[in-house]
Amino acid sequence: MLCLGSVTGIVAGLLGIGGGMIMVPFLTILFNTFNFPQEHVLHMAIATSMTTILFTSISSVHAQNKKKTIRWDIVIALAPGIIFGGIVGGGKIFAILKGPWLTIFFASFQYFSAYQMLVNKKPKPSRTLPGKVGLFGTGGLIGSVSSLVGAGGAFISVPFMTWCNVPIHNALATSSALGFPIAAASAIGYIIGGWDIENLPNHTLGYIYLPALLCIAIMSMMTAPIGVRIAHQLNTTQLRKLFAVVLICIASYMLAKNVFGLI
Repeated sequence: MLCLGSVTGIVAGLLGIGGGMIMVPFLTILFNTFNFPQEHVLHMAIATSMTTILFTSISSVHAQNKKKTIRWDIVIALAPGIIFGGIVGGGKIFAILKGPWLTIFFASFQYFSAYQMLVNKKPKPSRTLPGKVGLFGTGGLIGSVSSLVGAGGAFISVPFMTWCNVPIHNALATSSALGFPIAAASAIGYIIGGWDIENLPNHTLGYIYLPALLCIAIMSMMTAPIGVRIAHQLNTTQLRKLFAVVLICIASYMLAKNVFGLI
């Protein structure tokens, strides 16, 4: 778990994705090894993954803010919708969905985001961010979907911002800052949704497995600034391709493992 936290921090700082898309598959493997109840393994992996982003995002934002690349006006505009969507998605909706459906949901958005990055379709030069209502709705979508897949929301927020002509480095940095309200709202939902589940393992808070949270959070906060430094040494094309490759690999693994039983 300490090694996973180290890698997660670097990935979070490098790609602004909060590390959730890396953590969920590996936490699923670990929890299966621990013989946790099969019907709750993916739920626990997603909930624990998302909650660690509370801590990872703090470290990433601190490093990104020094470089003055975060668009705080976008963060403030999206945050109310994100909080609403995160609580709703991380609550009863999350608890109701079965493992295979969560996996399909998780993988589908990763493939979509990767496609957006690889094709690098140029937005219309005149396109800008929508108004307050549009940003609230977008924030709600980011928060609810992120809470269902245990990721920091960059797989939606980064393509959305670049589609609205926000430069990629600013979009990635801003997505790091958005990770905190997403994780906070989702964590509340996971605690509420898993509060009455009787056969969860010891040391859980709702669906959140606290020992994994502690190990990953400590290491990821230490290594996130390393990823930020690497990110600012790469050009825009490299960042897009790297972001897309990571998403495709993780999505393919999750589908093969949890839906088709190939691995």
